[in-house]
Parts: sequence; structure tokens; C-alpha cells
Amino acid sequence: MTERKKVLLRLDPAVHDAVARWANDELRSTNAQIEFMLRRALAEAGRLPDGAGGPAKRGRPRKAPDEDQPDG
Repeated sequence: MTERKKVLLRLDPAVHDAVARWANDELRSTNAQIEFMLRRALAEAGRLPDGAGGPAKRGRPRKAPDEDQPDG
């Protein structure tokens, strides 16, 4: 998986609160909600690149199998 870009984003507090409430309603983080909104806006404008990866998977990443631990 390619590394995700980090961006500093300044928002009006009222806009941030609205996005955070929407994210909570959708069971997403605020960051994931912003990415969802950006992807949808790009798709609607016909500007979402073909090579754009899918949205990040929900939840925590799985731990790598520990070689010291027996299976099962």
C-alpha cells in the first residue's frame, strides 16, 4: 500500500463541527469523512484520477503475524 499524504487543513470551527457531526453519524473519523467528501466532489466533477486508490479501509490495520507465536 502506498503511503498516504499528510495535509494541514484550516477550517472554520462551525464547518469543522458540522463535518465532525456528519462523520459521527456515518461512523467515520473526521479525517475519513473529509476524504469521502473530497472523493465524491472529484468524482462528480469528473476529476477523480483513474489511478486513485480506494478509500482507506475502516478500522485498525491487522497486526502482522508474530513469528514467535504458534498458530491457533
